[in-house]
Amino acid sequence: MRDGRLGIGIIGAGRVGPVLGAALAGAGHAITGIASSSPENLERADAVLPGVVPLAIPDLIERSELVMLAVPEDQLEQLVAGLAAVGAWQAGQLVMHTAPGLGTGVLAPAMAAGAIPLAIHPAMVFTGTSLDLVRLRESTAAVTAPNPVLPIAQALVVEMGAEPVVIAEEDRAAYAEAVAIATSFPASIVRQALQVLEGIGVESPSAVVSPLVRSSVENALSSPTSIEL
Repeated sequence: MRDGRLGIGIIGAGRVGPVLGAALAGAGHAITGIASSSPENLERADAVLPGVVPLAIPDLIERSELVMLAVPEDQLEQLVAGLAAVGAWQAGQLVMHTAPGLGTGVLAPAMAAGAIPLAIHPAMVFTGTSLDLVRLRESTAAVTAPNPVLPIAQALVVEMGAEPVVIAEEDRAAYAEAVAIATSFPASIVRQALQVLEGIGVESPSAVVSPLVRSSVENALSSPTSIEL
């Protein structure tokens, strides 16, 4: 498309793909369509991307200059390889995935067909609603790509509203571990605290816990990472 605008096709209509699509559409890109086997997910995607066209995956890839693979990490390798086996990937096409623990290596079958690989993971917990578009502007996104096309990946992140952080291919697993620790561990502790307060009859447990969590996180972020014994 002219002026650097891309036709973007999204494979996966969970909480991530439609939101990132909406963010890029807001930057002037065109959404060519979305592919999903779940009617419920397609309905939710339409709430974030009104009028988005459901397409079969081969048609979506054929019509798109950038294909976003917003699928679970454990399904990505099989999906990319399967599409390569049927000759779906196109030379010069951008192929981007959103899995935190994988770099561009998983896109090797698409690269063999001449596609350009990008790995972009926004470091945030998605709700799948328009609220995420606001949160994107306060977030960073891990970017992994071959050096010649790294600026493309960084520019896409900026257009989403986030701040790009370059993560080396060999460091993606460690990055994913950090993300998992930062999201799952606090969530489990918060739920436990809320349950305890509910158990003793506190009327609004979240009003007690919320400022505690915020201040604890702020203190942790402002403290040195090394621990003195």
